[in-house]
Amino acid sequence: MTFTQAAIPSRSLLTNAVLVLAGTMLVAFSAQVSVPMFPVPMTLQTLAISLIGLTYGSRLAAVTLIAYLAEGAMGLPVFSNGGAGPVYMMGPTSGFLFGFVGMAWLTGFMVERGFDRGFLRLFAAAIIPGMLLFVPGVVALKAVTGLDWQAAMMAGMVPFLIGGVVKAAIAAMAVKAGWSLLNRR
Repeated sequence: MTFTQAAIPSRSLLTNAVLVLAGTMLVAFSAQVSVPMFPVPMTLQTLAISLIGLTYGSRLAAVTLIAYLAEGAMGLPVFSNGGAGPVYMMGPTSGFLFGFVGMAWLTGFMVERGFDRGFLRLFAAAIIPGMLLFVPGVVALKAVTGLDWQAAMMAGMVPFLIGGVVKAAIAAMAVKAGWSLLNRR
């Protein structure tokens, strides 16, 4: 059982739509907390996606990130630094943007398979998909920019590794705390 299923046991289509909207807003706001780096900015998006995956489960988390990409494709300024549009989505960060869907789904899938309680399990459910996000991110960065593999990894992965571990730990602690509060209720 996911956190949202436990917190809201009888969910309707409207409830799920509100959760999707709240999730897309969380990711959009987290994208604006940005350290400008070129060609890939450092943001809090992966923290938000981990939280969504850890609390929503696989399907609702994936739908949330698909909705987020759709909002950006329609021109809403939801990407880092207010970026939007299809052209932005084909730039150096395209692999990360599209990889967000897989990250959210895998995080939720792991939660549905028993990684839902306890700090270490929640951390594993956040860190594994977070690290796998570098695969499409670096591949697309290399393809779009023409960088060699080492340069693409130095620009799109290495500076983000420590932050990825910290964000996974924060997400795991937050969701563990949420479960503790819910269990007291």
